[in-house]
Amino acid sequence: MTLPIVFWHWWAAGALLLVVELLSPGMYFLWMAEAALLTGALLWAWPDLSWESQLLTFSVLSVASIVLARKLLTRHPIESDRPLLNRRAAQLVGRICVLPEPIVNGEGKIRIDDSMWRIRGADAPAGARIRIIGADGVMLRVEALDGEVRGEGQVRQATR
Repeated sequence: MTLPIVFWHWWAAGALLLVVELLSPGMYFLWMAEAALLTGALLWAWPDLSWESQLLTFSVLSVASIVLARKLLTRHPIESDRPLLNRRAAQLVGRICVLPEPIVNGEGKIRIDDSMWRIRGADAPAGARIRIIGADGVMLRVEALDGEVRGEGQVRQATR
């Protein structure tokens, strides 16, 4: 004896998929939840739908809504008022710092706020002022501001 699937089963599945969406990255479960809720609404309107028809409806609606959402979001991406929010290294671009340690062989370290960052740029002595000009992952690219760069074991004026 099998119990029939009724509309509220689909609505509960949609609610569960919404909870899964909250706990996972991406937006796939949102569209699957929408498909489950729509399948429940169709079953509410036509209670005689077989379980095969319900699963087919859910599957088709899931795929269609995911494909449609991807196309829509590709054409009209979501604009953020804080695009660098989760890109900490990119937030530091343009910042001017003083080197506590020299840059040797093109690499060094610097403390910015509460974090240590690896930096890459022309060799420079400790105390030189630098500007962060870019980020490669967690490595910051820097340039000297004081016009001093170290090369061949001596300090010389930068040529620009």
